[in-house]
Amino acid sequence: MIRLLLADDHAIVRAGLRALLESGDEITVVGEAPTAEAAVAFCATTPVDLVLMDLSFGPGRSGVDATTELRALPTPPNVLVVTNYDTDADILGAIEAGACGYILKDTPPTELLAAVRSAAAGESVLSPAVASKLMTRVRRADTTLSAREIEVLRLVADGRSNREIAKELFLSETTVKSHLVHIYAKLGVRSRTSAVARAREHGAI
Repeated sequence: MIRLLLADDHAIVRAGLRALLESGDEITVVGEAPTAEAAVAFCATTPVDLVLMDLSFGPGRSGVDATTELRALPTPPNVLVVTNYDTDADILGAIEAGACGYILKDTPPTELLAAVRSAAAGESVLSPAVASKLMTRVRRADTTLSAREIEVLRLVADGRSNREIAKELFLSETTVKSHLVHIYAKLGVRSRTSAVARAREHGAI
């Protein structure tokens, strides 16, 4: 059972997400937070597997601030950003803060549910629109995988988890997730399996 916290300043959004997420039997919404501060406070005292985090909460701390604080907790929840904002700065800021995924609020329900399952397991998740945006961004720069990205992808191909990769390469899990986001964007894919397959097609690994 995935224990989930909804962090969004709009009650109607939280209600809609709760109805969708609790339609199955594998997710339980253990709480709601209307502010970034409330999300951090809740997770500091209550076991949570995944936080669905908006980026904007009006005055006060942002979703990126909350993500940074959540990931610094002794037993940190995974964070999946669910927002309307899709600028490069927003996306990269959230990933660098420790979010394992970034999807937009207009994501179809089936894709949202799949993203929740993947993010709860600590996998990197990007909605198609976000992946496309990042891919365009890196195409303007460089689509060649760096030596470190190839190292990460080889370990992914060996079936290693983000935590295992971080330990092997002496990196933080956040850094591994950031590498994976860039790998996905460069290869034009949205999953670990697809990244490995595409890299093998190109002879990168």
